[in-house]
Amino acid sequence: MEKLTVPQLFEQTARQLGDKVALRHKKYGLWHDTTWGNYYKQARNVAYSLLRLGLKKGEFVAIIGDNAPEWVIIDMGVQMIGGVSVGIYTTSSWEQMQYIINHAECKFIFAENEEQVDKWLQMRKSTPQVEKVIYWDEKGLKELEDPGLIAYPEFLKLGAFPDTKEEKKLEEISASIQPDDLAILVYTSGTTGPPKGAMLSHRNLIWTGKMIQEADPGNLVKYNDQVMSFLPLCHIFERLFSVYVHLTVGYTVSFVESPDTVPQNLREISPTIGYAVPRIWEKYYSTIAIKMDDAKPIKRWVYRQALKIGKAHARYSIQHKKAPLPLRLANFMVQKGVFYFLRQRLGMERMRLAISGAAPISPDVLRFFHAIGLKMIEGYGMTESSGIITISRLDSFKLGTVGQIVPNGEIRISEEGEIQVNHPGVFQGYYKNPKASAATIVDGWLYTGDIGEMDEQGFIRIVDRKKDIIITAGGKNIAPQYIENKLKFSPFINDAIIIGDRRKFISAIIVLDEDNVNKYAQDNKIQFSTYADLATHPDIIQLIDREVDKVNKQLARVESIRKFTILSKKLYEEDGEVTPTMKVKRRYINETYSELIEGMYH
Repeated sequence: MEKLTVPQLFEQTARQLGDKVALRHKKYGLWHDTTWGNYYKQARNVAYSLLRLGLKKGEFVAIIGDNAPEWVIIDMGVQMIGGVSVGIYTTSSWEQMQYIINHAECKFIFAENEEQVDKWLQMRKSTPQVEKVIYWDEKGLKELEDPGLIAYPEFLKLGAFPDTKEEKKLEEISASIQPDDLAILVYTSGTTGPPKGAMLSHRNLIWTGKMIQEADPGNLVKYNDQVMSFLPLCHIFERLFSVYVHLTVGYTVSFVESPDTVPQNLREISPTIGYAVPRIWEKYYSTIAIKMDDAKPIKRWVYRQALKIGKAHARYSIQHKKAPLPLRLANFMVQKGVFYFLRQRLGMERMRLAISGAAPISPDVLRFFHAIGLKMIEGYGMTESSGIITISRLDSFKLGTVGQIVPNGEIRISEEGEIQVNHPGVFQGYYKNPKASAATIVDGWLYTGDIGEMDEQGFIRIVDRKKDIIITAGGKNIAPQYIENKLKFSPFINDAIIIGDRRKFISAIIVLDEDNVNKYAQDNKIQFSTYADLATHPDIIQLIDREVDKVNKQLARVESIRKFTILSKKLYEEDGEVTPTMKVKRRYINETYSELIEGMYH
């Protein structure tokens, strides 16, 4: 299969599945289906339209918009004509968007709506290579007459009826695309500086889609599965499941209406496979915990007794051991009589598998979901590995690990503890950045920058990012992520940033979970009007102090948090504090809040 290109695999799957539903989206309150045959036809229409506009093989096209059928149809159309698609986060400022478009020298931009078009209008003078901006949501743009803009329906009309010469031209271009040609450019989140464009080839992406299926045949992904597309499509995690694994397996992808309707759409879709970054699973856990604490006494008692049984059974199932018969019977009863209805309220009653990826998750969160009957496993990968390095299997996973290397891959731990990997998904390097490429790929091995451990069975445990390891004044190495994940298990803590490099003790910056702390304040008659009021209120500080004490009891003395400060604001991407996938930018936090940090050590 690695000899195929993405357009060839797409054509092959579309011909095989024809009338099977490939994509679903909601419009005017109703769900609409797109078959594989129609999906392919629309993408081909995009390719012909781009051909008429003059896009040449190897040129770059930007896509910026929320998850929608148009996004993946455009993505496929660009690759059909040998172009390279470049996804951009919708939350990017116009300056960030300008950097990527100029760095990649994008010739065309596909923008979802007025908000994204406005960003281009602000930077158009500094992006002269952009020939056209095509938008697919016309609201607010119908009256705007600009030669650089074209509505998506009008764009499609350009290639709706190709002549024989154009058909032949597209076939020639398609046949000339090679597996090692560049397919997509994925810009990293930029936690330590400007984003870098990771170059991923057709071979990289097709191999990765195939390996996710082959890692645990018939268990991880199936032909009849339903998945929900809601993570940013320009991130490799969502791109894999909404595009490349999708092309390989042929299941159905349903798109959320908007980022704000995810909980509602989840209940409507009831996907059979769920995947998300840890922050989202942690939020579901904390929401359940708070709501059940607020339930009526009898309901709260039933839930707590059921959770005790579920956790007791999970201790066996997680270790792949058979629980005693009485415990199995009790667990069967609470799953059917309690947790099924809880999962149904969430839209997870059909979910036979949940995957957490993109960052380590707290083992406590994993235990909780196993206790309520949701089989959750971890995977590990990065953009530079086409999204996958290791993955857990349903029949052989270890709590606290991210699984074993995928088939046909090699993995090793360096003397410094860095995880290094070699497999066909390793990227081609960073676009226009040979220095960074040479430092990241050495003799075919990808140097991940992650510190990890590998046991005798090949299970990998992520310790932390190499650059984030804290060395205290006493010379002790501390992995901040481990402590932070324990803190974030508290329903009242949304984020935690551990401080302590070259310091005498460990401290923490705490960001409150606003919803849950708001409720706590209301229940305890604590007066407040803003988030900042909560962050400085003595009762809330005491609440967080108790949560920190709970964590300290689980830590070694050298890891214990001696002091903490509650940040008077939440962390925002637009403020440069977190990435679009909600990873904290530690360097920025340390610089921006240096006075606050120093205050904890004086």
